[in-house]
Amino acid sequence: MTSLIRKLFLAGAVGALALSAAAEGYPAKPITIVVAYPAGGDTDALARVFAEKLSARVKQPVVVDNRAGASGVIGSSYVSKAPADGYTLLMAPSTFSIAQLVLKTGSGSGYDVVNGFTPIFQLGTQPLFLAAGPAGKAATLKDVLAASKAAPMAYASPGSGSPMHILGEMFNKASGAGLRHVPYKGIAPGITDVVGGHVPLTWVTYGPAAPYLADGKMRLLAVAQGARSPLAPEVPTLAELGYKDVEVVAWNGLFGPKGLPADIVQQLNGHFNEILKMPDVLDRMKTLGTLPVGGAPAQLAKTNAADLERFTRIVKELNILPD
Repeated sequence: MTSLIRKLFLAGAVGALALSAAAEGYPAKPITIVVAYPAGGDTDALARVFAEKLSARVKQPVVVDNRAGASGVIGSSYVSKAPADGYTLLMAPSTFSIAQLVLKTGSGSGYDVVNGFTPIFQLGTQPLFLAAGPAGKAATLKDVLAASKAAPMAYASPGSGSPMHILGEMFNKASGAGLRHVPYKGIAPGITDVVGGHVPLTWVTYGPAAPYLADGKMRLLAVAQGARSPLAPEVPTLAELGYKDVEVVAWNGLFGPKGLPADIVQQLNGHFNEILKMPDVLDRMKTLGTLPVGGAPAQLAKTNAADLERFTRIVKELNILPD
């Protein structure tokens, strides 16, 4: 063994031992969970629920840090460059997998969706609904299509490259509606404008819309999945309404930076699976419109990779661009 090879080998061995030792005492200080969107959205709410429960289990503070901008790219990129020690994590919606396909960020400001992070845990999935605000007469999807032909209409989304944006353009292609995309910095401000009558429509997860359904400030017109959602079983699917190939399901997952030690991943995955069994957590997730998934890190890795593959093709085929 040459002197250089010997030095490299010893350096690698020392590094591995240091990571192992760090993992044994983990966590020894506060953990930060980054949410790449403003406070008030469902990803932020989920992060805070799980942060509180994780803090109680590991006996350390767990802080949620909102780093919003560029459809989540800013916060996600920040975590990708953080030390792989388990103290900086990312709670991401499925926009994580696809935003860069639309925004086309440069290598210095983006991240590698599949190889740049360590998957830890998939919290759940979220059906996407087409919702209308109180203004206008769009009581059904048929009404929307008729109104869109009579005058220009728009739909809100949490940002360019979000699943809602992709879904909106898929629906435009299938229906010929030509609805104009209006991106927001997160789901909460978009809903505020829909409820206020400034934008007539939005593609949205159930949780943020739920508080406005009972008094008619918002109405759900269709759900974009193969079967009706248990969250709103009265709402027809797009397939029922004649658009069989327009399906997008959102999700939320926990990631760490690339190279996160396996025993830290195992610890976090174990904690989150146990938290997912708690009745009050399941109740809160239902309120937020999230159906639990859980399982091993491989579940999140598979979901993330599948979305990247599927939406790479869709974004190219539909020539979806940022607004």
